[in-house]
Amino acid sequence: MQGAIYPSLKDRTVLVTGGASGIGEAIVRQFVGQGSRVGFIDIDVKASKRLLASLPAPSVHFEHADLRDIGALRRAVAGVREAFGPITILVNNAARDDRHAIEDVTPEYWDERIAVNLKHKFFGAQAVAPDMIQAGGGSIVNIGSVSWVIGQGNMLCYTTAKSAVQGLTRALARDLGPNNVRVNSILPGWIMTQRQQDLWLTPEGEGELMQRQCLKRKLIPDDIARVVLFFAADDSGACTNQNYIVDGGWA
Repeated sequence: MQGAIYPSLKDRTVLVTGGASGIGEAIVRQFVGQGSRVGFIDIDVKASKRLLASLPAPSVHFEHADLRDIGALRRAVAGVREAFGPITILVNNAARDDRHAIEDVTPEYWDERIAVNLKHKFFGAQAVAPDMIQAGGGSIVNIGSVSWVIGQGNMLCYTTAKSAVQGLTRALARDLGPNNVRVNSILPGWIMTQRQQDLWLTPEGEGELMQRQCLKRKLIPDDIARVVLFFAADDSGACTNQNYIVDGGWA
């Protein structure tokens, strides 16, 4: 289905973290469709090369990095900047919703989960903020999760990190607002990526989801990507400091 076209996104340099698959892949594809120059960072080289091969080469650039390594993140941001120029749109998408029991969480596991799901979002914003300030403005879109809103269990480290995305969003919006840098977050519901279908989706879970969602259909990655486009584009120029739920009415 063809979505809206946002003229303000044409020729903009966009950075997407975790862009090789799932929601991130849909975001990359949607921005390329808008005529943006899109750099993405991912740890999965195989999936990244597959995505690159399916898109027009001049429009997309891949940087390999483990986002738990902030030095590697910074080098990857610099690589995107070198390829496409100053970054004025950042989509902090990368995360992993691994399940875990309370009694199994060690201090090391806690720190690693925060690094995967939260820490890099701040340092990504820090790395691109000078570009946006110099350009006279920009947009940062943080991908949160509705899981903490509904009180989902068996993923305490993940839901804690994702709830903190809301606080990070509001803090960044306040501090960067005077420079016309907008910061918003999107809270997806249960989006049917291949990972979700392979690891977590069961007939029982699907039945409960369809009972609780107002919309009686499965949500797909493009449902999130199209909302990301809106918050990145000038059409949402008065929107900042917001946390927008996209979950089919689940929460």
